Amino acid sequence: MLSVQELTGGYSGEAVLKNVSFELEKGELFGILGPNGSGKTTLLKMLSGILPFSSGDVFLKGKSLKMYTPKEMATIIAVLSQHSSQSFSYTVKETVALGRYAHQKGWFQTWSDEDDRIVMQTMEQTGVAHFENHSIHELSGGERQRVFLAQALAQEPEILLLDEPTNHLDLSFQKELLDLLKSWTRGKGLTVISIFHDLNLAGLYCDRLLLLENGEININHVPNEVLREDRIREVYQTNIQKQPHPKVPAPQMVLLPEAIDEEETENLTIDQSLLTFTDEYIALHCPIPLRTMSSGVVGPGTGWHQIFVNRHVNKNYDCSDHRKEMVDYLKTQGFEPGETVGMMTAVVLEDVSFQLYKEEGFSVFIVVTAGVGNAIDASRSEEHSFQMTPGTINTWVFISGELNEESFIQSIMTATEAKTKAMYDLDVKDAVTGTIATGTSTDSILIAATQKGQKLDYAGTITPLGKVIGKGVYECTKASIQKSRKRIKR
Repeated sequence: MLSVQELTGGYSGEAVLKNVSFELEKGELFGILGPNGSGKTTLLKMLSGILPFSSGDVFLKGKSLKMYTPKEMATIIAVLSQHSSQSFSYTVKETVALGRYAHQKGWFQTWSDEDDRIVMQTMEQTGVAHFENHSIHELSGGERQRVFLAQALAQEPEILLLDEPTNHLDLSFQKELLDLLKSWTRGKGLTVISIFHDLNLAGLYCDRLLLLENGEININHVPNEVLREDRIREVYQTNIQKQPHPKVPAPQMVLLPEAIDEEETENLTIDQSLLTFTDEYIALHCPIPLRTMSSGVVGPGTGWHQIFVNRHVNKNYDCSDHRKEMVDYLKTQGFEPGETVGMMTAVVLEDVSFQLYKEEGFSVFIVVTAGVGNAIDASRSEEHSFQMTPGTINTWVFISGELNEESFIQSIMTATEAKTKAMYDLDVKDAVTGTIATGTSTDSILIAATQKGQKLDYAGTITPLGKVIGKGVYECTKASIQKSRKRIKR
């Protein structure tokens, strides 16, 4: 469809682009990335024929770009610039209708029903049909951008060139626009070449990405290869971190701002002084948000939270929507649900066991509420009927240190192994199978880290962090179960 070969050129004899080469297939959504001054807009202008190049060539459908007349080009390539403007006070429909000019034939060019159908269709698809009779000058910047996109699509091009098309659009229209372009590439075979400043949008929607650096190609590859942490840090000269999108297999980049008031919280130790006890809950209020991984009723998965609540509920607690009920409960107690990891337990809260473990460079604070009324042997759980009952063993692990993703997961594994060993040593049995239990039917766990201080990259059982978690969870689980058993015997 498009072949760019050794393209070199720029302005006033200065080579902004140098030896740029790539191939483009029909139906691709191709993104162009690069910091300011890297040559993105220059490349787009050369591809559209607006800016001549000093050497190299561009072949469009096997024919040099230089061999096309402007009108021939317009039937194949449409352009939407970043700063589209309109000198005349046309209506929206009249502006979009200008996109049909390239398809008009003969000396006395006539407007057909087909032209009108295409104009109305593109206005509907871009969300501008409802103000078709408004003057273009009455619209906001984002609305105008959608009108000019409709004009470009009305050309029925085979290739669409876009210079930061989402620049003036709010979040919902960014998504709608890119969803539309993606559907056109798949359903109509439209080839889209677009400049992106937003790396996340590029990674989310593009089939391939071209990264420019100082006018040259750094890499031309699939998004996951282009958007590598080390590469983006070097090219953009900024601190970022790569993470997966939560719903689709696409890379996403997050900026890492410079720390503010770092000294005040660098040596923060989480301990029992932060705990609050009532008859209904145990809560821990941290002075800073903590990075969390949990199975809480509220705040599950990964996130940042500052409040941690372990709520006692009756053993017969039953609710059709326990998450909503828990959120409502937190609000009545003055907790902000968005900042809270909330768990439920049927265990009497006075059976809690907690302990601070200090090591060189980091500390771990363990809080466990444990009872074994619904103990289960996981290897024989199929012998049990499914029933949602309140959690029995809830484990909190607070780490004053910096963890990576691997150490978060390893912390959960080590804590679970230690909990199971405590149950084994206390001869806790599954009431249905008569075998040693490995946990209870709805145990919950929380790993929370300050993300400040010593880096703790591993938390397996024989690592410095793993040793502390293993010992602490074992001791606190055992102590809490013993408290529960003693109270029940009274």
